[in-house]
Amino acid sequence: MTEYILSIDGTAEGHRLAMILALISAVAHAIFGALQKGRYDPWLTRGAIDVFFPVMALPVALMLPLPQGSQWLLLAGVFVIHTTYKYILAMAYSRAAYTVVYPVVRGTGPLVTVFGAWIVFGEVFTLMQWMGVLCLSGGIFALAGFNLQQTKVGRDVLWSALGLAVVTGILVAIYTVYDAYGMRVVENPFTFIAWFFVIEGLVFPVIAWRRWQALDTRPDPKPLLMRGFIGALIAFVSFGCVMMATRLDKVGEAAVLRETSAIWAALIGWLFLKEAVGPVRTACMALIALGAVVVEFGG
Repeated sequence: MTEYILSIDGTAEGHRLAMILALISAVAHAIFGALQKGRYDPWLTRGAIDVFFPVMALPVALMLPLPQGSQWLLLAGVFVIHTTYKYILAMAYSRAAYTVVYPVVRGTGPLVTVFGAWIVFGEVFTLMQWMGVLCLSGGIFALAGFNLQQTKVGRDVLWSALGLAVVTGILVAIYTVYDAYGMRVVENPFTFIAWFFVIEGLVFPVIAWRRWQALDTRPDPKPLLMRGFIGALIAFVSFGCVMMATRLDKVGEAAVLRETSAIWAALIGWLFLKEAVGPVRTACMALIALGAVVVEFGG
């Protein structure tokens, strides 16, 4: 598999596979986000997911070539960036609804990622592609604005949540570019992915355990852990696919395609969570889809 991935890097076949992987990641990420919505404290849910990362990933990581020398420092950077991202995201989810926070995070991410990919990898978007990025992010922000009008959260808390969501979106861009760099530095990309998941599960299970112990009414850990197990499996697909997409093709394009997750999140909310979609959300979803198509085919 590694030889195949390396052989199609930078080819038309690699471009097609990267597009497919980014779209699969988008669907998986929407499901992943929905699992963290409601019912449980977001800190507990995140901890329940992360506890399974090293359990599943470490046996695979030990069968692959180990990272060498400075590559361990690169993985340490992954640990810092992703832990910070998850911590701030949980803070945002603790203050406002998922339907408000999630679109702001995902709308900010691609805008900053395209700039980051230009600085680090020299990727240049055409004017048409930039119009697609603005269309996609605009659709996502419009979706967030519409959801914002429906929320009952106090405005003082809401503005802090939106600020945290913007910061989280910037961190999404940072980790997307950083992870893409790591995927290209490590000779075997699967080595980077495997150790990525090992170190991803080192902090939040501890945070979740301490919060669970401090609760007056503690939720039953069995269904929480079952949700975490399912979430971990989905996360392997979501993060693994987009990281491989950034290895095979342009980082900016993969990041934009992944943000079609906002469409899938709305569809999941409509089909399974019985949330109303309506004409405004439908129009926003159409803008997001149009933006993604323009970015993909406007180069």
